[in-house]
Amino acid sequence: MLPEPGTLAPDFTASDQHGNSFMLSSLRGQKVALYFYPKDDTPGCTAQACNLHDNEAQLAAQGIRVVGVSTDDVASHQKFATKYELAFPLVADTDKSIVQAYGVWQEKKNYGKTYWGTVRTTFLLDENGVIERIIKRPDTKNHATQLVK
Repeated sequence: MLPEPGTLAPDFTASDQHGNSFMLSSLRGQKVALYFYPKDDTPGCTAQACNLHDNEAQLAAQGIRVVGVSTDDVASHQKFATKYELAFPLVADTDKSIVQAYGVWQEKKNYGKTYWGTVRTTFLLDENGVIERIIKRPDTKNHATQLVK
């Protein structure tokens, strides 16, 4: 179940693509676009990450910091971030505790197969870490525009 807008976003600490410890609450005082995506270096996830990267200055002008989360490991995130020059944190949620806390680890269906995976979702957090808005199934090619609306 997704946390509701108006509630405090679940805090977490996990490793980013550099192997550094990242704590969500360390960004208090800033707006945060916390985006969950299924898999590094796949077409939709690459389009989304590159759109956010290409519009990082526009997002920063609105006071929005970008943080990505997937269940891929640090090495996968590092390769993905290097390949596409992604400067924002990509958090490795290998134990799936973060995707479960945010309710985005769900049963999915694709080509008749049922499996568990991350449902692409973005949480826009205010300066106090409260969820302002949830974007379900964001437009991967125009995600930055959705965030500044």
